Amino acid sequence: MADQTVERVGENLNRALATLLAERPDLHLIGEDVADPYGGAFGVTRRLSTDHPERVLSTPISEQAIVGFAVGLALRGREAVVEVMFSDFATLCFDQIVNLASKVVTMYGRPVRMPLVVRCPTGGNRGYGPTHSQSLQKHFIGVPNLAVHEMSPVHDGHATLARILDAAVPALYFEDKVLYGRRRFGAAAGDELFQCARIGGACDFAELGVRGVDQVDVVVIAPGGLTDRVLGAMRGAYLNDEIAVRAVVPSRLYPFDPAPLAPLVAAAGRVVVVEDAAAGGTWGAEVAHTIHQQMWEVLSQPVRLLHAPARTIPAAPHLERAVLVQEDDIRATVTAVVGG
Repeated sequence: MADQTVERVGENLNRALATLLAERPDLHLIGEDVADPYGGAFGVTRRLSTDHPERVLSTPISEQAIVGFAVGLALRGREAVVEVMFSDFATLCFDQIVNLASKVVTMYGRPVRMPLVVRCPTGGNRGYGPTHSQSLQKHFIGVPNLAVHEMSPVHDGHATLARILDAAVPALYFEDKVLYGRRRFGAAAGDELFQCARIGGACDFAELGVRGVDQVDVVVIAPGGLTDRVLGAMRGAYLNDEIAVRAVVPSRLYPFDPAPLAPLVAAAGRVVVVEDAAAGGTWGAEVAHTIHQQMWEVLSQPVRLLHAPARTIPAAPHLERAVLVQEDDIRATVTAVVGG
């Protein structure tokens, strides 16, 4: 097994897919340019087609056809992992995901297995412009029988993907593109200050806090792609503002079950939810609503939401940075919440 203290997130995902293909003879991995020599747009599927040429297949450029083919594989008793080159293009297979894959599970009067994972490289901060930088998770929240997960540097790719396939319910797996080249948590910058613990639960929560500090001033809930930015904000808040933040990173974004977080929320009384999605009908709003319903009596103030404004993402790096949520934005929000 690779040393997790030096392993990159993209390497972990590549290793996870290789292990799954070796363990599961009925698993197929399909998508545009996923076969060697390309190994996908970001190299995540590199070398997999060489080892499994009949089950790692490059496809024509048609996201709708790719997902439709994968649904057919799942209906025939196979397992399927699809790579959509950019999550922005998930809109092109929205019909197959929402009106076919998620419906098949229950619409025939008996449970039907649908072991399907649609992998979606997502997010900005790479200067790719308006149509290759979006975080579209919110458009798949609330669909019956459809799970939404997100990759993180604190969750193991193999464990997450195996659990999704075993559940046999169709799922989207969003992968922040910036994370591919980042080290997993054990070697991330600033790890000497932070420690990680598992809360568990259906959403497989990971808790990040300042090493040796029991105080909790505010809980920040964020999907995996924001982990590094949240850690940077936590560092600044602790060293410069004397604010102790606990970050919670869920592997599964939806369905969201906050019950395991109750002791932590009660200890802090303050919650901030951070996400990259543009404001309006977001995952964060769903999380805030759920926490308000279930934990209102232990909150000292309403849950604060932090997300990108409802604007198109620019290509120019300095303009893109101004639109997307950054480390300084998170720290400023945490400071305001504690000061309020």
